[in-house]
Amino acid sequence: MIINFSVENFGSIKEKQTLSFLANKSDHLEDYYIIEPIKGLRLNKLALIYGANASGKTTILKSLDFLRKICTSPFDKKTEKFDFEPFLFDENTPKQNTKFELDFVQNGDRYLYEVELNESCIVNEKLSNYKPNKALVFERITDEKKELALIKFGNKISKKKFLEESLEIFTLWNNTVIAGFLKGNIDLLELKNVSDWFVDVMLRLIRPSEDLSNFFLPSLSEDKKYLNIFCSFFKKSDFNISSLKFQDDMPIKKVRKDNIDVVHLVNGVEYSLKFDKESLGTQKYFSLVGLLILVLESKMILYIDELESSLHPDLYIHFLMFFIVNGKRESQLIATTHNREILNNRDLFRDDAIWFTNKNEHSATELYSLADFDSSVVRDTSNVLNAYKSGKLGGVPNLGDYYIDLEDGE
Repeated sequence: MIINFSVENFGSIKEKQTLSFLANKSDHLEDYYIIEPIKGLRLNKLALIYGANASGKTTILKSLDFLRKICTSPFDKKTEKFDFEPFLFDENTPKQNTKFELDFVQNGDRYLYEVELNESCIVNEKLSNYKPNKALVFERITDEKKELALIKFGNKISKKKFLEESLEIFTLWNNTVIAGFLKGNIDLLELKNVSDWFVDVMLRLIRPSEDLSNFFLPSLSEDKKYLNIFCSFFKKSDFNISSLKFQDDMPIKKVRKDNIDVVHLVNGVEYSLKFDKESLGTQKYFSLVGLLILVLESKMILYIDELESSLHPDLYIHFLMFFIVNGKRESQLIATTHNREILNNRDLFRDDAIWFTNKNEHSATELYSLADFDSSVVRDTSNVLNAYKSGKLGGVPNLGDYYIDLEDGE
């Protein structure tokens, strides 16, 4: 589970911004929202990021996904460069390094992973763990003139010299140590824990209108339990969908959406409809439910851009509640949204699960939680939506009037 994720000088983000899953002291809905992967460490399993267009919501998710990529997809050549932009609306930041910090839990152990980079190389990298006190696992610096990574392990790591020399062979100056570990035949529990987390726990960024069927269609066709759970979701979501049918002659691993009939139950009679004839909303929900079941059954981090795309507001809330009520394992859901219902229903959402992005006077993204506001701004009985619309919470588009002079364009 993610504890804190911080990013600096990436896209629209200039100063360090932190998305935190640390729960506050409130016991509101804690039986549904809060998980303790380590005793005494209370973490939220949901973060919804709300804000105006171009305020940086998607950039938060892109930065998290960028960190995942550099830890799971190492370059093969020293000449390859990272595909990202630093903060460009400043004289200094384009020449400065980009930084990430990820504080997380894997298999009952807490880790802090720190990375600093530019477009050409990983400049610095450090991994620490807590057992229970903070201790260094490894630290890496890069000799940028020689284009070489230099790795030092902490005092508690046995066979340090052998591990350092072995891992340096696989870690190009533009590879993270975590990605270098994936290349080599090296035995170190701490690095395996961390690399497994990035590979198996973190899903990739889910973008709006993306076809996600390859994630779960094989499971639907080969796992009856999975199919039954899938259909149960739809029966409770007012789609009149009772089951799915697959072509008998289609190999399981090659199942596609166009090989599926969706069975609707109408007035006690079943009717079949090809999947591609279903509405865009149904197809979107089909993909989301398939992903959600995987997340509920396993330990995963799911992050989705514009989750509400093609979904009715009530169905959007219904989907979130499926996750909140049924998610008992160490999974987390992060989503950007424009859905105002999350601000209008404090009976369903904790304040520390609601986040805002806002552009400051330097056109840089600021990220903050509803829980960050004191009682003078938002009381327990406040209508958050009204507070937002009045500008008390920021994140509101600064729109001009409706008039345009069509003769001179001003």
